[in-house]
Amino acid sequence: MSIEKVREYFGGFGIAERILEFDVSSATVELAAVAVGVEGARIAKSMSFKLGEEPIIVVVAGDMKIDNAKYKAEFQQKAKMLTFDEACEMTGHAPGGVCSFALPENVKVYLDVSMQRFATVFPAAGSSNSAIEMTCEELEKYSSNFVKWVDVCKAKEVQA
Repeated sequence: MSIEKVREYFGGFGIAERILEFDVSSATVELAAVAVGVEGARIAKSMSFKLGEEPIIVVVAGDMKIDNAKYKAEFQQKAKMLTFDEACEMTGHAPGGVCSFALPENVKVYLDVSMQRFATVFPAAGSSNSAIEMTCEELEKYSSNFVKWVDVCKAKEVQA
């Protein structure tokens, strides 16, 4: 099970006990926000894409959407999300539990700057009913195969 891989991975850093497991689903931003008890924006949404033939994970704030033009400028190709089966096979995590931890070596991780407005965020921890609270610095440190911070989300509309 994917959460066990993440628990073992975090054990190597001495932080496995920080994993939060819920009696309810946290598979979507909305569900995770309720389970954790925070605003949806603080849920770190891990999205899996295909870059060429290789999978990548882009982690963004829960209230953000990918901006196709920014994505293409950053990665030199259109955004193509992995299918459910591809995500399971290529990342080792099923959608709802996809995270930037305990990944195969070929899965590169990019973190979006949209999360940097928060002191802490809550990415999934390998299952559809788990999360872990981390600072952005910790998210960078503990993410498998971290490449760099990117800016690939649509700008937030300011409410008047």
